Amino acid sequence: MKRRSVLMLGGAAVVVAGAAVLVGPGTPPPPDTGAAPLMFQNLALKLADARRIEVRQGDKHIAVTRRDAETWVLPEQEDYPVRGEKVRELLVGLTELRLTEPRTSDPAMLERLGLDDPSKPGSTAALLRVLDGAGQPIAELVVGRRRMRTQGNVPESVYVRRLDESQSWLAEGRLPLDADPQLWIDRDIANIARERILKVEANRTNEQPLVLTRGEGPDGVLAVTTPAQTPPLEDSAIDEIGRAFEFLTLTTVKKEAAATGQPLGEARFTLTDHLSITVTGQQDGETVWLRFAAAGDDEAARLNARWRGWAYQVGTWKVKALLPRLEDLRKAEPPPAPAAPSP
Repeated sequence: MKRRSVLMLGGAAVVVAGAAVLVGPGTPPPPDTGAAPLMFQNLALKLADARRIEVRQGDKHIAVTRRDAETWVLPEQEDYPVRGEKVRELLVGLTELRLTEPRTSDPAMLERLGLDDPSKPGSTAALLRVLDGAGQPIAELVVGRRRMRTQGNVPESVYVRRLDESQSWLAEGRLPLDADPQLWIDRDIANIARERILKVEANRTNEQPLVLTRGEGPDGVLAVTTPAQTPPLEDSAIDEIGRAFEFLTLTTVKKEAAATGQPLGEARFTLTDHLSITVTGQQDGETVWLRFAAAGDDEAARLNARWRGWAYQVGTWKVKALLPRLEDLRKAEPPPAPAAPSP
């Protein structure tokens, strides 16, 4: 069979296998139509019972567990959700993995392919295990070096071997393995366009109340309306308040009950479509923990489902936008003019 035909048939198997993983039980197993055999036969159906994914590489280790049909969480991060697309990409990649060429079976040569003992210090090999609810393996393999592609439209290749075998293989397929928990966590908090913010009412601890209101019309911008008299203000700092929820991501997260510190006050954002968001802050040393609560209709319910029970740490510039105070909006004083030279 020509290479082009193999790739076309392999692509069809990808679609079927991917659908089986995403749909779940009741889907017939994908047909093995490729010239190279699948590493794991009928895996798509078995993955419906998957409850835990483990990746180990040297001294790094991560375990991701399944909370419900759609959500996987990170136990070491207090069961905070991970990126669903990352889990799907990995599981679908397993169903597609095809053994194209046998390589060495000499244990002494496995290190050259990155397939030595993954628990050995300094090893570049990764151990991937997918377990069911009873802790029994559904799929487990050692993943080694990736082979570089020298031309376009060629599938990715990686060296693999079964955990209890020394026979190694070159396999076609993509396995996005990461043993770093920070690469799995879902960092998105919210992404709400600045045009939707109509009013911001900030009440910071030991600070005077601050209110910003959007002007009328499609070109209206946020402006300070309380206090009535202000020092010269920086337009860019006010604009950042309008962008407070645009591409808002976390740096660290913990259970709400575990976040401690002195109260910083709160800010209430009134938005279009009957949505309002209240941001509450606490400061623990140099760290600021933020809590979010939405009020409104279905959109508020979706946001609260993500936020409820969690405290977030975000970038410093975002803290200033989410819990604004007048001092942070003040325009910087121009530098003093250089002194005239003495005669």
